[in-house]
Amino acid sequence: MGSPALESVKDRIRAVFGSWSEDTSVEQMRREWEDLFAASGVSANSERIQAGGVDAEWVTAPGARSDRVLLYFHGGGYALGSVKSHWELIARLSAATGCRALGLDYRLSPENPFPAPVEDACAAYRWLLGQGIEPGHIALAGDSAGGGLTAAALVSLRDGGTPLPAAAAMMSPWVDLEATGESYDTRAEVDPMVHRPLVLGMAQTYLGGKGSPRDPLAAPLYADLAGLPPLLIHVGDHETLLDDSTRFAEKARRAGVDVTLHVWEEMVHVFQLFAADLPEAR
Repeated sequence: MGSPALESVKDRIRAVFGSWSEDTSVEQMRREWEDLFAASGVSANSERIQAGGVDAEWVTAPGARSDRVLLYFHGGGYALGSVKSHWELIARLSAATGCRALGLDYRLSPENPFPAPVEDACAAYRWLLGQGIEPGHIALAGDSAGGGLTAAALVSLRDGGTPLPAAAAMMSPWVDLEATGESYDTRAEVDPMVHRPLVLGMAQTYLGGKGSPRDPLAAPLYADLAGLPPLLIHVGDHETLLDDSTRFAEKARRAGVDVTLHVWEEMVHVFQLFAADLPEAR
């Protein structure tokens, strides 16, 4: 049993995710996702823009530097979520890092399956370079599917010969579309949000019924990770995606990447979204 605040967060998550079934439409899931996560307990300026042809939003905390940028990719299984649902998290990151954050509303499936999000992520990063922001003054970050997208974008940019950013941060990254990690079984009873059937369904939707679940740009667990910049990975001990993080971190280390992995005791999937409730998230 966790703290009262953590148990309250879990109850709110179960009320939404526990009501979904195979018959729940994507539109309904998107609405309920926004209602669950959209909040604002911090102060920041916002400006909607187009970043390389992709919808995006500058989120700038008071005092943040304009010559340092955090490019953020939201989670949601590549089908849900937006800058709106993750606005508070992005604003808190801007305040914590002291730099501007650019939240990306990349295209979602099923309307725009793989590789559309990867294309959008790379286009936005290259747009930043075109705005005169130095690669060493940019970091990428994302949660869940956005964490996987962070890794995929790094691999794609490296393979395309684009100068890489200074670093990247991944929160509970989803890097295995086949849900093969043992934690899907060992953490099933304590994770209120993510379970294997949901993950496999979202993977099928993301791939559009055509792509391979082991394509390295769809499932970066299978990518060559050599040459990537330093990585920070945070994951909860009470989430089924735990092994996605631990296996990815180990593979990156074997490839010579500087990796910092922090496993948070009792925390659930992307607990950072609940910073207003959980001191660990702050």
